[in-house]
Amino acid sequence: MIDYPRNVYRAAMAGAMLTAALLSLSCSKGIPSTETLPAQIFTSVDANAGAWKMILLSGPTQVAVVAPVPVNDPGYTAELAQIKTAQASLTEAQKTAIAYWSGGGVLRWNEIMRELVAKSDLPPAPNPDGSYPVPNPANPFADPQYPFSNPPYAARAYSYVSIAQFDALKSAWFYKYQYKRASPSKNDSSIQSLLPSSDLPSYPSEDAVEAGVNSVLLKLLFPTSADYIDAKAAEQQQVAQLSGRASASDVAAGLALGQAVAAVFSARAANDGMRAAGGSPQIWQALFDNTKARGEIPWVSQDGPPRPPMLPLFGQVKAWMMTPTDIVNERPVPPPSTSSAQMQQETAEVKETVNNLTRDQLATVYKWADGVSTPTPPGHWDFIAVPYVISGGQSEVRAARTFALLNMALHDAAVACWDAKYFYFNPRPSQLDPSIKVQTGLPNFPAYVSGHSVFSAAAADVLSYLFPGEASYFDSQQQEAAMSRLYGGIHYRSDITAGMQHGKRVGDYTVAFAKTDGAN
Repeated sequence: MIDYPRNVYRAAMAGAMLTAALLSLSCSKGIPSTETLPAQIFTSVDANAGAWKMILLSGPTQVAVVAPVPVNDPGYTAELAQIKTAQASLTEAQKTAIAYWSGGGVLRWNEIMRELVAKSDLPPAPNPDGSYPVPNPANPFADPQYPFSNPPYAARAYSYVSIAQFDALKSAWFYKYQYKRASPSKNDSSIQSLLPSSDLPSYPSEDAVEAGVNSVLLKLLFPTSADYIDAKAAEQQQVAQLSGRASASDVAAGLALGQAVAAVFSARAANDGMRAAGGSPQIWQALFDNTKARGEIPWVSQDGPPRPPMLPLFGQVKAWMMTPTDIVNERPVPPPSTSSAQMQQETAEVKETVNNLTRDQLATVYKWADGVSTPTPPGHWDFIAVPYVISGGQSEVRAARTFALLNMALHDAAVACWDAKYFYFNPRPSQLDPSIKVQTGLPNFPAYVSGHSVFSAAAADVLSYLFPGEASYFDSQQQEAAMSRLYGGIHYRSDITAGMQHGKRVGDYTVAFAKTDGAN
């Protein structure tokens, strides 16, 4: 269960609420989109966002956007006439769609992405011979369907979409203020403004930019949901026009910009090391043998039948803010030796804790389980960020920055954490003491360091920078997330302590970037 902090939730939900029920459109993939979001109200449109520092693009003009025709051009006046005609006969479905997107495209697409991750977060079942099939991106509908959106895959997916959306919107803001075309409802007073209005120029359309980025990258990452993704992208573009926020040419320019930026990110994704992250039987065996040669007990899968280790080479996937040298330099010190008295004491602590759990501790285990059919730990932290984006009145480009920074740190946390896990290849508590009864799903990868601890410390670090008034809350949540893994019987205390320290160091790389990106 994921909880909003009550005070922030109330603040976020205050003000203009949706005037129509947020009913998701039916789709063949069966993915609901039902979070209730208040109508978007900006405290600022961030007119200077076109000058903010890019993350992957070389600059705001890497993708060219041609100048729009004048507002007195017959073609443009015809577009305005089409909007007036459509507004005169809005259907109930169209009104519902307008209400659905009134909370902002950045928040809606983040919600959709979390749902796609949860839908795909189911590990493949074994074959009759005890082997395990591997999801195949070249044949995504085969059994098991592609992808298996485990935590590292999910962290990478969140980061690509969020960062691409942010870079694309910064580019859009540059062109908006270069061309300064007002929205249709401001160019023609007979056109209603059915979404919260501002003085933000409409060309290119930010809604269409978001639709373009998300449709390209989400279909790349979650190909079996392509129909649903396309439907949502088309709906967002239609709403931009029906609401009086954008004309057809505003939308066309935005869509082209978003798709072009997504192509740049797709090219990076094709060569970031993810394809090799699963390793091979020879690599898996070498990890076991090398650990044993050091005199330690190697990790082994406790699934039945034993499952191959999850993405043992993910630690070599390209990070966003950290170089491969940074990843190695920030690697935690070794865990206690498996033959040491400290390891015996920590294993005993896990057993004692699990055997004497309080109701609150068990509730914490369930709250932070983040296992099968969930948005995974990175998505949990994205969800935590939502009410702060809302209560802060963040513009679309600033909201995109929040999720880009957060997910950039979460991806780098996944890379750094997986580097440490497979460097040390440390066994889980229930491997050393089979009498330990785990209270949550046992992850199929080594123990040291705790992924929840690294993810949560990195996320809390970034969110505390972005929303300093709530730093104590974020710290409490990272502590709770980390300790949930001890309560669940799947991590030692040293996994947690070192993991939180590791995650903070990883998060600091993103915070250092944020301090100099021009958005403060």
